[in-house]
Amino acid sequence: MIQNPKRYTITAALPYTNGPIHIGHLAGVYVPADIYSRYLRLQGKDVAFICGSDEHGVAISMKAKKEGITPQEVIDKYDGIIRKSFADFGISFDNYSRTSAKIHHDTAQEFFRKLYDNGDFIEEITEQLYDAKANQFLADRFVVGTCPRCGNDGAYGDQCENCGSTLNATDLINPKSTITGETPILKSTKHWFLPLDRYTDFLTEWILVGHKNDWKPNVYGQVKSWVDGGLEPRAVTRDLDWGIDVPVEGAEGKKLYVWFDAPIGYISSTKEWALREGKDWEPYWKDEDTKLVHFIGKDNIVFHCIIFPAMLKAEGSYILPDNVPANEFLNLEGNKLSTSKNWAVWLHEYLEEFPEKQDVLRYALTSNAPETKDNDFTWKDFQARNNNELVNIFGNFINRVAVLVNKNYDGYIPTPNEFTEIDEAALAELKAYPAVISSSVERYRFREALGELMNVARLGNKYLADEEPWKVIKVNPERVKTQLYVASQIAAALSILAEPFLPFTAAKLSRILKNEGKLKWNDVAENSDLIPSGHQIGQNELLFAKIEDEEIQKQIDKLEATKTANLAENKQVEPQKELIQFEDFAKMDIRVGTILEAEKMPKANKLLVLKVDTGIDVRTIVSGIAESFTPEEIIGKRVSVLANLAPRALRGVESQGMILMTTNAEGKLVFINPDADAPNGETVN
Repeated sequence: MIQNPKRYTITAALPYTNGPIHIGHLAGVYVPADIYSRYLRLQGKDVAFICGSDEHGVAISMKAKKEGITPQEVIDKYDGIIRKSFADFGISFDNYSRTSAKIHHDTAQEFFRKLYDNGDFIEEITEQLYDAKANQFLADRFVVGTCPRCGNDGAYGDQCENCGSTLNATDLINPKSTITGETPILKSTKHWFLPLDRYTDFLTEWILVGHKNDWKPNVYGQVKSWVDGGLEPRAVTRDLDWGIDVPVEGAEGKKLYVWFDAPIGYISSTKEWALREGKDWEPYWKDEDTKLVHFIGKDNIVFHCIIFPAMLKAEGSYILPDNVPANEFLNLEGNKLSTSKNWAVWLHEYLEEFPEKQDVLRYALTSNAPETKDNDFTWKDFQARNNNELVNIFGNFINRVAVLVNKNYDGYIPTPNEFTEIDEAALAELKAYPAVISSSVERYRFREALGELMNVARLGNKYLADEEPWKVIKVNPERVKTQLYVASQIAAALSILAEPFLPFTAAKLSRILKNEGKLKWNDVAENSDLIPSGHQIGQNELLFAKIEDEEIQKQIDKLEATKTANLAENKQVEPQKELIQFEDFAKMDIRVGTILEAEKMPKANKLLVLKVDTGIDVRTIVSGIAESFTPEEIIGKRVSVLANLAPRALRGVESQGMILMTTNAEGKLVFINPDADAPNGETVN
């Protein structure tokens, strides 16, 4: 761990431009990275917060094929959506680039060429999966099959999303091409491999020994598992038609593997930023006094902690990451987030549907961050955190202070009189909070840090509740001056301490207090007069608004609609049965009927005993629909009845026919209903 670095290079995982940003991305990577960057800037640190769109690889090609457009159109579309979403949400990147940019292509090719010239690659002709029908080699994501480690039938050629294992396409059992559905064959092709096994000793010493005590257990454990399992050479080129050309002779038609090119995107994005700002980029990547931190999700640990460090080590002039604080996964309403299944809360949609509530989502995601284990986002929890915590604790305190100062002192901060022990204790506790929050942030415990921030608001609420200045003003107005001075200091502290976590709220609070840009992080601990006597504040504005049940139900209904659509899309239609002759169908006597009575069959969970008017007669039919319908809700229901089915005794009751049913997209039973104007007894022909 670097002590007192001169500068910080902070990277956030490059999002794939094959879809928008969702809350899983935010909770896992971008919100914690932004909190950390904002915190460091408030301390006056030299920070380069770097990101950009990842625009190469098979995911882009697959999206292009699915949408019937070109890969360039795909990346332009989603880069625009992602870039705007991040800006509107307040993610404070110093530079957000694109891996399709020339500066990135040049940087990635130069990096490859240096390793190639140094002899760091193994050149091999190997057998790779090939789709003969499509006449192309199958890169990782164009292959699905059974994971050899967990048995998941939907594993991709590079990774099993069920167990998280990193794979090679040739590892899959029963592989299938996603292009044609054909079983691929093996065909020879030439590729270049990074011999990871050569870096076993380096990785062991650097991570397993050097970072045993300061890296998160989930990161350390995954790296140790890989190293202990034995590292093998990894291909850094692919047979693709979309990506960065491999810059050596004999590599025509080959592209750099996206996981070789993507992390180099951090370097090229830094170069782009430095050119624009008139800075030298190299110290941010090559100076030992620079602290490099990668913010990623757990599915990217192997690439950022094994493959990219091995690349940097091979190149020789770059620093290595000081930490890789990867988070676990965030689930949504009990199910795994899925871009392909549209099971997500999309950031650009959230910003439209909850205007000016960026900080509510930041708060909900941080307070429930999957820092040590997978966590679940629910809309009810989101609502509760807003209403019970942001509104009732943080917002309530600021509202009280602003209203009381404006009401009693025309908006001017009063001059305090003598401080009591209670006043001094509150101010002393306030001064301790920056160090407490800093300790959590610098150990990447952002959920814990946010909890301490809310404790500052709780301190303010408790102080006012105990002191009751709205009562004291009637009997001792001089005392109230001190009380509101103390409360105003807590409010001013919140305007700075909240900025990394709730930047829009902090800006709004600073406008109310009219102290924009006047305070830095350390002022809270060192300055006893954060907002001086005689300073005039503005009129009160509510920092947070209550979120009503109707707004939340709308989001829940939206997810339920997605679930229904997914079930319909994935529903397996039964194959057609054997052909019959018209005479076979003509034997069936299907009549329109009405259910007159219904009751549950005693001691039978699935059976209802029905009285049905078939137009011919009123007969008893026993139907196995009790788990889907109550007797009361089907009385009067119009139905189709197979009338000439041979009677059958069920639990001692003779059933004289069958009600025709099917299932809907959710797998629930539904009646095959005749039109309303068809009378009982009419035949279905």
